[in-house]
Amino acid sequence: MSANSGSEPAYRWVIVAASAAMLAIAMGVMVNGFSVFVVPLTTEFGWQRGSISLINVAGLIGLAVGGIVMGWIADRTTTRQICLFGSLVFGLCILAASRAETLWQFYALFFIAGSLGAGGLYVAIIANVGKWFKSGAGLALGIASAGQALGQGGVPFVTAIMISSSGWRSTFATMGMIALATLIPLAVLVRESPLATQAGGSSVSASDDESPVPLPPHVVTTWLSVAVIFCCTCMSVPLMHLVPLLQDCGFSPEQAGSVLFIITGVAIVGRIAFGKLADMIGALPAYMIASLWQTVSVFGFTLFTELNSFYIFAAIYGFGYAGVMTGILVCARDLTPLSKRASALGIISVFAFLGHGVGGYQGGLFFDLTGGYSVSYANAAISGIINLLIVGSLYITISRKRVLAANSGARPEADLAI
Repeated sequence: MSANSGSEPAYRWVIVAASAAMLAIAMGVMVNGFSVFVVPLTTEFGWQRGSISLINVAGLIGLAVGGIVMGWIADRTTTRQICLFGSLVFGLCILAASRAETLWQFYALFFIAGSLGAGGLYVAIIANVGKWFKSGAGLALGIASAGQALGQGGVPFVTAIMISSSGWRSTFATMGMIALATLIPLAVLVRESPLATQAGGSSVSASDDESPVPLPPHVVTTWLSVAVIFCCTCMSVPLMHLVPLLQDCGFSPEQAGSVLFIITGVAIVGRIAFGKLADMIGALPAYMIASLWQTVSVFGFTLFTELNSFYIFAAIYGFGYAGVMTGILVCARDLTPLSKRASALGIISVFAFLGHGVGGYQGGLFFDLTGGYSVSYANAAISGIINLLIVGSLYITISRKRVLAANSGARPEADLAI
């Protein structure tokens, strides 16, 4: 811990790397890794896609619940302990899914995997990464969230191949064992930041506890929470239903998974780029740019029939969509005081994961009702527009309050980009 870059510990980059790897595995499975199991479960059990999509929804609701509950527990223990516990629960639940026979068993296992497993990992990891950096936190969070992007593409791609070769049950069993073998050693690498509050101690200064924007923390948290419901509703439709859409077009599971892999592969670069952009122009402007990119392009997936066209469009969409998740994380960090940052992130994450669940479910529901995905993807675009209106109003409100404060001669707020 003695090696430093300026006044910051060099070990912070170990934290970033370990965090990225853990997010790749856990969130790669929970957010959209289940998408490649939709068709195999329909084929074996005859369940409708809406019902199967609720398995993913159960996991996302679990993530939402876990974000608050496990975040509260994390304030009373160490990040490492939360990560070790979450890794064990997550791996065992995925392993047990290989033996599931009914929908309720899938619902229960994925809810537990989200609430006590990945939910605790996500909030604890992201909050911890932000605490290790005095400057350049946007880039660090972008790199960490790039791990999630890698997992969201890599997990469906690899599992699609595994399902084709050995079946969905064997694939779940293998995924569970891999999770246990990798997440637990990575959790051991996690440490508390020497720059922020230590477990059992308090090092938050009065200046750290001040709001960095001219709005109360609970107002900012509420505003962002409402926005991310619609943002993630938009985002989750292609994440959950692009693979089934491509399979309906006659492409193999491996080909369908490869298109999703391109989206999330390009997203690795996009998340890092938008993290850096947030450091340069501010969290909210970077988030709005990424949201606009995602909203304008999301419906385009329904317009193609050739695999090469899907590949090209996936790369274009993936770069912009990637910045949305980085933007959410950096906004939560930059717009809330240090003492309330973890709880704010947990609350915002609740609504983000609920939005993912809504989008994923409505995608399957409207497919069952209409026999196609046009309505599902149109709803995604509408949700994206609503998100932009909400975030734009937050940006305008903060800007106006700063101008009014400056004109009235009031003490200026912390000079942070918004």
